[in-house]
This record gives sequence, C-alpha cells and structure tokens, in this order.
Amino acid sequence: MNETPLDIHSVPSDISVMTEIRTQTRPLPPAIERFVLHWGEMGSQWGVNRSVAQIQALLYLSERPLTAEQIADTLVMARSNVSNSLKELLGWRLIRRVPLMGDRRDHYEAETDLWEMVTRIAQGRKEREIDPAAAALRACLAEAQGDARVSPVAMKRLAEMGQFLETVNRWYDQMISVPAPKIMALMRMGAKVANFLSFGRKDGDRQSG
Repeated sequence: MNETPLDIHSVPSDISVMTEIRTQTRPLPPAIERFVLHWGEMGSQWGVNRSVAQIQALLYLSERPLTAEQIADTLVMARSNVSNSLKELLGWRLIRRVPLMGDRRDHYEAETDLWEMVTRIAQGRKEREIDPAAAALRACLAEAQGDARVSPVAMKRLAEMGQFLETVNRWYDQMISVPAPKIMALMRMGAKVANFLSFGRKDGDRQSG
C-alpha cells in the first residue's frame, strides 16, 4: 500500500500564523507608547481596567484594524486578557468588529468620533452607576417614609439627594438629544455662558437688596 507523503508546507497552522504576526509586529513609537500607557493609567483612576483602556488607546491610534493576536503581541498581554477586554469594549460600543477580505479572523477598530466616544462612555457610566443609585435612593425614600425612627434631617437629605439625581437624569436626557455641533458651540462659548448666567443673578441680587 503506497502512502502519499504529507506536505507540511501545504497545511496551515495556528503556530505559523502566530509566528507570522509576531514577526510583522513592530515596536510602538515612543509617543504612541506613552499615550497608551497614560491612557491606561487614566482608565484605572476612573475605575476602568487598565488593559481595557490600553487596548482602546492602541486601536484609537491604529491606522488599520488589528486582530486580538496583534494586540496581545504589541501590548505584551495574555491572549485571554485581550479577549476579555475586547468583549468589554464591544459592550461599551467603543470598538467594533470589521471584516477583511481573505482573512477569517476577527479584526477590531475603535470609534474615532470623539463626541460619540464621550457620549457612549457617559451613557455606559450612567446606566451602570447613576441609574442603580437613583433606584436604590427611591427605595430608601419609600421605606423611610413609613418609619418613624428616621429623623426629619435624614429625610430632608435623602429627598435632596433624590431631587439632585433626578435633575441629573433629566439634564442628561435633554443634552443627549441636542446635536453635537450645538453642544460644541456651547462649550466653546465657555466663560461667556457663565458670565451671562451670573449677570442675571447679580441683577436679581441688586433688586432684592
């Protein structure tokens, strides 16, 4: 019985693919590396995993979509760490998968519109932090109203905090519906808006005096 010799060069392997990726990956320029590291530090201070922030920074500055293997090799991270971080960034909608012709691997690119990026981060933090806090506070207020042991001072402060969170929620809902160009124009006015608001307050103070 004749056996056909196995041509190992014709059989693709994960090892050869990984080797090719690693040999093609170049060290980051110092300025890019500094930005990625600083963004990671900022993320950890904001309660975001450092690896998640670093991957977002790398993809944000990348001129082309990257695979998970390329990200892991460039940032010297474990593949499992990169995979979990990519899932979190996808959940925040700060990155997206993009197909590349002739390559079945997943490639990722970052959201590069700064206003969209800030809006999505704000929306995510609101859903994860502000909304649960507001719901818990409403439950506390409802429970406190039927408990004579809760002092008037505590009730007043709980009510004030509840009103503040409700105001924040209403402000967020209103601002999120305003087109980005108008928001940017308002931000550029800066001190002019503050001076306008303080001018009205000073007039009222003079009248009351």
